[in-house]
Amino acid sequence: MITKRIIPCLDVKDGRVVKGVNFLGLADVSSPVKLAEYYSRCGADELVFYDITASAEGRALFTDILRQVAERVFIPLTVGGGINTVSDFDRVLKCGADKVSVNSGAIRNPNLIPAAAERYGSQCVVISADVKRVDGQFRVFAKGGREDTGMEAVGWIARCVENGAGEVVLNSIDTDGVKGGFDLEMLNAVCEAVSVPVIASGGAGCIQDFVTLFKALPKVDAGLAASIFHFGEVKISDLKRELAAEGINVRFNKEDSISD
Repeated sequence: MITKRIIPCLDVKDGRVVKGVNFLGLADVSSPVKLAEYYSRCGADELVFYDITASAEGRALFTDILRQVAERVFIPLTVGGGINTVSDFDRVLKCGADKVSVNSGAIRNPNLIPAAAERYGSQCVVISADVKRVDGQFRVFAKGGREDTGMEAVGWIARCVENGAGEVVLNSIDTDGVKGGFDLEMLNAVCEAVSVPVIASGGAGCIQDFVTLFKALPKVDAGLAASIFHFGEVKISDLKRELAAEGINVRFNKEDSISD
């Protein structure tokens, strides 16, 4: 049985972790370095770090903060934001990332994913797709959810996987920050189209949402969330214990027993 992963997400803007609703109304949360240390101690399986305005502002990712985060965590770290070239992959990996997440860069340059996969291996290449329903269609958005590309999402994600992406993070803009549960319809469509791990992002509001996710969609490999972890609404140790009690396979380690 595949072990399901629990992944906190650090959305970083101007050097601080922020969180909003439907990608809007961003509010300051905490230091990314402090939060990363906390999650590394308290049972997170992996960590995602997004510099959420790098693409929209046309600049490189904040590598100084990334280095500080990477030095303090002992779990796999996926990093994204402003990844437009293979040299961006190289820079981020040298800062301590284990995997690199690309979104707008792959939309602008379809050759980016195959080039990065050839150099670093598919296991290092993550396609992070911001998707929203538009006129009954799942549509890909760019620049942190600000720009409708007009592209149908499921087919585009499948092409990215065919070109070498080894993992998919599916961010539902419709459910982001709403805390009404993961977007099961959207996730199912993507899971049916690809054979690589799919990470569900957007909509988690309570422990039951993760139980529902993994029971309804066994093909989903991981659940990603931000605010419910950042604000202490759900403790990862409690979440994993409940998932295990529901017969869902999760990884426990000695850090999981540390008090949150």
